[in-house]
Amino acid sequence: MNIENVKNDWQTNSTKTVYENNWIHVKENQVINPSGNNGIYGVVHFKNAAIGIVPLDEENNTYLVGQWRYALNEYSWELPMGGAPTEDYLLHAQRELEEETGLKAKKWKNIMKLHTSNSICDEVGYVFLAQELTQGEMQWEETENLAIKKLPFSDAYKMVLNGQITDAISIAGILRVKIILDEEV
Repeated sequence: MNIENVKNDWQTNSTKTVYENNWIHVKENQVINPSGNNGIYGVVHFKNAAIGIVPLDEENNTYLVGQWRYALNEYSWELPMGGAPTEDYLLHAQRELEEETGLKAKKWKNIMKLHTSNSICDEVGYVFLAQELTQGEMQWEETENLAIKKLPFSDAYKMVLNGQITDAISIAGILRVKIILDEEV
């Protein structure tokens, strides 16, 4: 199928804001769906891009961040990550890595772009591979109470496979780095 010739079968008749804060804007759209029927479609617009970082040291260790995730009401192990309010994604990735883990990296590579849940939101995420690490100081935000875990990258990969890591950006980033590492062998 040639996606360049695919047309949008959705029609938006009206849009209203139902909620907004500094991070998200929730819209309710009155639509005509692809079958020609009237409907409602809610969309969550994220005001920042999501940035995830896979830090990888010379011994192929990585660093995960653990924290209680309010929306899930459960503890989560995930990559260091945060939001990017501007399109300078690398700058925000560097800031987030240092804030959350105290790590700085000399070598950076943007390894993927992804959409986290494209049926209900427009959030876009970028994942970076950070290498040649040095330790600095952490600078957590007031909403963060983090645990930092240094572990072999292979153990983080196993955590993805056995369901201990469930965050979408973390899963995608770790799987992508696994492919990169396998290609280097």
